[in-house]
Amino acid sequence: MAKEKLKTIYVCTNCGEVYHRWQGQCSSCKEWNTIVEDVINTARTPGKSRGISAGLPITFSQLSDINANEDNSRIQTGIAELDRVLGGGIVQGAGMLIGGEPGAGKSTLLLQVCGYISQSLKVVYISGEESVNQIKLRANRLGINGENIAIASETDIFAITRSIEKYKPDVMVIDSIQTMNCSSITSSPGSVSQVRECTSLLLSAAKKHNTAVFIVGHVNKDGAIAGPKVMEHIVDTVLYFEGDKTLPYRILRASKNRYGSTNEIGMFDMTGKGIVEILNPSMALLEGRGNDVSGSCVTCVMEGSRPILTEIQSLATKTNFGTPRRTASGLDYNRLNLLLAVLEKRAGFFIRNMDIYLNVVGGLELDETSIDLAVILSVFSGLTDKFIPEDMVVFGEVGLGGEVRNVTNVDTRLKEIQRLGFKKAIIPARGLKQIDRREYNLEIFGVSNVRQAIHLI
Repeated sequence: MAKEKLKTIYVCTNCGEVYHRWQGQCSSCKEWNTIVEDVINTARTPGKSRGISAGLPITFSQLSDINANEDNSRIQTGIAELDRVLGGGIVQGAGMLIGGEPGAGKSTLLLQVCGYISQSLKVVYISGEESVNQIKLRANRLGINGENIAIASETDIFAITRSIEKYKPDVMVIDSIQTMNCSSITSSPGSVSQVRECTSLLLSAAKKHNTAVFIVGHVNKDGAIAGPKVMEHIVDTVLYFEGDKTLPYRILRASKNRYGSTNEIGMFDMTGKGIVEILNPSMALLEGRGNDVSGSCVTCVMEGSRPILTEIQSLATKTNFGTPRRTASGLDYNRLNLLLAVLEKRAGFFIRNMDIYLNVVGGLELDETSIDLAVILSVFSGLTDKFIPEDMVVFGEVGLGGEVRNVTNVDTRLKEIQRLGFKKAIIPARGLKQIDRREYNLEIFGVSNVRQAIHLI
């Protein structure tokens, strides 16, 4: 048996680049303060010589002989919002990494998924953070019978991979990857080497036996999944479970999906009996909206193939300091400053001595430019105390010249606006050419610039 030879290295958690000594910035990805210390075993494995592999010859298959139907290979989770984000369901043999803040509901969501899938398939739930009794208590609270769910509290990755070969489950949950341990690596669980090696071994065994694996990952203070970035490259799908702790709503996004779109989102409500999907996010986000309140404007955004109506609120007050304050929640701060400059220069509003606060209701993070016109009208309403009609929805992209540019899916947005009972809509003038007004029971206004939109309020 080879004697252990330990060596200290420094690894970038963002790109996985290895260094022999610490430095502040990674030379590869140019990120700062991402290099951490790690320990590896440099002893050569007995029976292997340099340049000679001990592996067996590869068995090849002809592509034309492989019978694979994507529709039949997807497993329904029983939660329509999760299936939407995954692209229609779980692909057999896929590795899915789900991250989120502590207490966001990752473990609860996955246990509910296991409860539904176990009605027809074999499910294994392995936790390195909770005992089997604690898992059972949570299952009782969620009303999950669990007769066909095999659970275990284990952190040894080799024992887990052997269990995959023995039981051959259809779906497996690992909670969480930061607690898993590979005995061939001397560093502690959660380190860069451990997380990378455990993920690789786990997915290799899962794909060999066509087992779909959910891997829970913790997030760091920046909101990214803790561990090396290469872990996200290994898996097939990366999901982020977002949500303000003070709000009951949770949003599931896919930042990577080899088997579907990354534009779809799923919305959930955190309740005492578990996580409940929200099938109509627009109604949930507009619930409790005040009437005749200045600074409030409803807009329509596209999240994947789904139109969602949400409310944008703004508040303008006279500043007490030399430099006015700008605050944006749910919207890019630089985008807000750009739109405020357009409002001042192209519409003639003096706001240099005003503090501007803007908020997207419901905790959504909006990055679509179709909300530009709604932001400008919301700020205008807050400045002048003029009410935007409560039955009006506004969308459109605004350029630096104050022009209102067209956006995609005008027809889909207007159908959602009409379905929810709104009567008026302000849209880009060019968008009028793409629709037939007779199909809508709406009063539709097309505007070419910001001034025209302001005059309609």
